[in-house]
Amino acid sequence: MRPEELEAARDRVIPDVVADGLRVLFCGINPGLMSAATGHHFARPGNRFWPVLHLSGFTARQLKPAEQDTLLDFGLGITNVAARATARADELSHEEFREGGRILTAKVELRKPRWLAVVGVTAYRTAFGEKKAHIGPQERMIGATRIWALPNPSGLNAHWTTQTMAEEFARLRTAAEAG
Repeated sequence: MRPEELEAARDRVIPDVVADGLRVLFCGINPGLMSAATGHHFARPGNRFWPVLHLSGFTARQLKPAEQDTLLDFGLGITNVAARATARADELSHEEFREGGRILTAKVELRKPRWLAVVGVTAYRTAFGEKKAHIGPQERMIGATRIWALPNPSGLNAHWTTQTMAEEFARLRTAAEAG
C-alpha cells in the first residue's frame, strides 16, 4: 500500500466485529492506518494478534485480517478504545482514551460479553483510570463482564514474544471456557 493511501485513512473509523453475548470481546487501542485503509482490525503486517489468537487456541487456524467476521463463529469479537485511526497510539489524547473508556463501557453494557480483553495494559490504565493495572484478570467488572488486560500484540512491543503472548492469551481462553 502506498504512503498516500495510508495517510488518506487517517481519522477513519472501522466497524466493530460484535454480537450480543460473546465469549470474549477483544479491544484494541485504536485502528492503525493499515487497518483503516483495509477496513480490517489488526491488519498491519507484523502485528501478532492473528498468530497469537491461533497459537493460544482461540481459533482452529490462523485467520487473516480479512476473515475477521469469522471470529463471531468462535464467540469472539473486536472493538477499540478509541475509534479514529492514527499512525501511532501516542497521537491520541488522554481525553480520547477516557472518552473511549466511557463508550466502551456502554458497548459492554449493551452487548454483555462474558469477558472484555483489552490488548494493551497502558490503554486499559488510561481508559479506565486504573493506574496500577497489570496484565491478567482485573478486579473491575462492567456489569457481569469480567475484564482481562492483555499485552499489546504490536510488533513494536519487544517485552513480549509471540510465544509468551500466546501463553497469556491462552490463560484468558481457559478462564473464558471455564465460564
